Amino acid sequence: MSKATLLPLFLPVCWSVWALIWFIASFRVKKTTRSEDPLSRLSNTAPIWIGAFLLAAPRARLGLLSFRLVPQNLIYYGIGAALTVIGLAFAVWARYHLGRNWSGVITVKEDHALIRTGPYAIVRHPIYSGLLLAIIGSALARGHIGAMLAIAFMLYAVLRRVNIEERWMSETFGRAYADYKTKTPALVPFVAYG
Repeated sequence: MSKATLLPLFLPVCWSVWALIWFIASFRVKKTTRSEDPLSRLSNTAPIWIGAFLLAAPRARLGLLSFRLVPQNLIYYGIGAALTVIGLAFAVWARYHLGRNWSGVITVKEDHALIRTGPYAIVRHPIYSGLLLAIIGSALARGHIGAMLAIAFMLYAVLRRVNIEERWMSETFGRAYADYKTKTPALVPFVAYG
């Protein structure tokens, strides 16, 4: 197989490996004590699915959204692929560091622990940070309007989820979470904001 044949497979393989890791890890979690209601959950997941479609769909299916904004060459693809790998690796590190407190939806777990070490010492929501970086990288590698719109849909979903999680963590951990917020940025390392 030539590079031209293998290169388009790189990003789907990266995302597939991430999805497999996520699936396997989902079996060892604590019991949920509080969960987001179904309508609110749909408000989070619908933009994610739309963004995933825009990012993964063949250009032929995107119509006008298939117009390229980023030149198609190995440099942009390589930068995008590197960002994707770094972002996915950071998200996986955060997922494993969070351990049994993790959930694919917004929840509070039984005996929920406030994790402030590892990637959680860098940002409060490292899974989202890593996934956003991976999405930006994949969009850069794809280079078309649809992929860039995927960033917007994903960013909306992440910011909405962060807002809810921040409120729930503040209610659950009180002063400890307020202290954590003053010392650790939400999504972007070294950027201080609530």
